Amino acid sequence: MAFRELFVVEIREILRRWVRGDSLRAIAVAVAADRKTVRAYVVLAAKLGLRQGGELPDDALIASIVVAVQPGRPSQEVGDARALCHAHREQIVGWVGEGCNGPRIVELLLRHTGVEVPRRTLGRFLADELGHAKVRSTVRIVDPEPGQVLEIDFMEARVWLGGKFRKVYALVAIAARSRHLFVWPCLSMTREDVIDALEAAWAYFGGVFPVVIADNMKAIVTRPDALEPLISEVFLEYAQNRGFTVEPARVRRPQDKARVERAVPYVRASFFAGERFGELAAMQAAASRWCLDVAGTREHGTTRRAPREAFEAEERPLLRPPPEAPWDPPAWTDHDVGDDGAIVVGGALYSVPDALRRASVRVRTDAKTVQISHRGAVVKVHPRVARGEAQIDRDDLPPGKAELATRDVGTLQARADAQGAPIGEMTRRLLAGDGVWMRMRHVYRLHGLVQRYGAPRVAAACERALSLDVVDVPRVARMLEKGTDGHPPEPPRAARVLRPRFGRDPATYAVKRSDDAP
Repeated sequence: MAFRELFVVEIREILRRWVRGDSLRAIAVAVAADRKTVRAYVVLAAKLGLRQGGELPDDALIASIVVAVQPGRPSQEVGDARALCHAHREQIVGWVGEGCNGPRIVELLLRHTGVEVPRRTLGRFLADELGHAKVRSTVRIVDPEPGQVLEIDFMEARVWLGGKFRKVYALVAIAARSRHLFVWPCLSMTREDVIDALEAAWAYFGGVFPVVIADNMKAIVTRPDALEPLISEVFLEYAQNRGFTVEPARVRRPQDKARVERAVPYVRASFFAGERFGELAAMQAAASRWCLDVAGTREHGTTRRAPREAFEAEERPLLRPPPEAPWDPPAWTDHDVGDDGAIVVGGALYSVPDALRRASVRVRTDAKTVQISHRGAVVKVHPRVARGEAQIDRDDLPPGKAELATRDVGTLQARADAQGAPIGEMTRRLLAGDGVWMRMRHVYRLHGLVQRYGAPRVAAACERALSLDVVDVPRVARMLEKGTDGHPPEPPRAARVLRPRFGRDPATYAVKRSDDAP
């Protein structure tokens, strides 16, 4: 008869029948056990004080019998290999201190003793005697509340795609409560792929989970840390837009997202293995159907429920609404503002406030806007323009330079009209016709004359010039300088005396004499 381990209730029945006076043969037939097995329990029970016709055995006595009789119980004796390890304990401790691992220590023991110790025996010796390589215990984490947590992870698989075997990635997402699965195959693990996969996940689940537990993939986590992980700027903005919180798992700690880790081998064996796909879109569609019809309808080993049924009943009504519009992924870049007060983003020119010349700015670019920030504050928002074009805001230009830079003749004309009718008429005639760029320089010279001589004198000079049909700013300037408008001419400017670069004051060479000199 093959070995069959007896249950406690069967052992209790053996001892109860023996106390009642039944024979070993009758007891063996009643419990379907071998007579030798029955005899072993009865003999040990008699040694422990159990007698026929006496009281029935209690739980403590039965427990003692089970520990003593059951096969595979801990042995008090050690084998030859374990004894060899004990004999060379000090030497093994030295090898461990030098950094030798288990296979290396087995090799060294074979060289020194001529006996090859099994690796498992050496591993148990290191764990029991030296405290190395102990197996960590684990505990089952309580499931979160329904509709709260989504665990995600990326997996790799070698799949027949497009006529050849290719390495394919896939985002595996699992609802932590119901174990409802979603798989999204892709060809890379960029930030765009992760966001596209999550967008597909929100559509698949019919809503957004408040918390997403993710792996430390570079597309999500820039700097992994158990306490202060640094989330990618773009992905953090995506999470804020979609209304969920990212909680990265610890590095090399699969127990932080154990549910999705356990789902990865199932996805690889049940969906990818043995399949043939013509294109990526067909693979993605097949993955969604498999998640609904196969993975979603099976009885889960832990919950003992169909994941799709449990999700629809408990979690889906609690999710946040799914996104209504596609996500417009932004790009963040750093720029140094040049002396011209502008930056080049995506091949287009954008102005920056004049106060930030030669400063470093942070630029956020999406499909519609270009947002410029400095030291965490948004200082400018431009509409995005095509490559090769420019977006210049006159408010960003230095004072007095906006009209010239933007060819704003209207503002120049309004300023001239406010200084007097003759000045306004002179400006109007100057700006008439073609070649306005050169004529604007004459208008700026005219405004300079107003600042130097005052608006009344310049207006009078312009009126006299216009009466003679002379539209010439240099002539108006000479009239003001020579005083032909009835005012005294300007005194000639003093000639500028140039001193040698290293010239000294002549007083430096004066001879100083003392009072008692002859």
